[in-house]
Amino acid sequence: MLVPPWLEPLLNTAFFSICRTHGDAARSECNMYCLDCNDNAFCFYCRSSKHKDHQVIQIRRSSYHDVVRVSEIQKVLDISGVQTYVINSARVLFLNERPQPKSSGKASSHVCEICGRSLLDTFRFCSLGCKLVGIKRNGDSSFILDAKNEILALQRGEGISSRGGNQLREGLEHDNIYPPTPPPPPSNARRRKGIPHRAPLGS
Repeated sequence: MLVPPWLEPLLNTAFFSICRTHGDAARSECNMYCLDCNDNAFCFYCRSSKHKDHQVIQIRRSSYHDVVRVSEIQKVLDISGVQTYVINSARVLFLNERPQPKSSGKASSHVCEICGRSLLDTFRFCSLGCKLVGIKRNGDSSFILDAKNEILALQRGEGISSRGGNQLREGLEHDNIYPPTPPPPPSNARRRKGIPHRAPLGS
């Protein structure tokens, strides 16, 4: 399996409508998605009442397009090959392809393999949606995190999902990947004991 079952429904979900249940509340925008339930978007209050112990990601908006923070999505998805951006001091990536503005005549050296959008760096895709199309078309990439990627993420301090955390820890202990124990402090064996006394002065 190269694509998790919840990804396509996530990419096809409409976010930022007003919650029917909590429409009068301050945080009633439906900008959250549950990877366990794999259903419609919901609001902050629905999360507290219906998805308390579930795996939930929050969708944000940038220039009227849906984005997700890298720190959230990389815990559950291999996002390699997808262009990331820094918006409001947070690194994010876009969920779906965005219409390419008309070119100003200056050709970009990096473009999305699927939609041809200009990219800032040497990435293959401009969004999760384009990577999904690329996987279906070529099968030379994947969204599934393997144990190696999760271990590397753990070592970089990026964190992993609560599920399978114990299994990863056991694997780390088995493979002795933990950093080596620091050496003990140097001993004080050569330190002089007692109070030094001056030699008596000659007469």
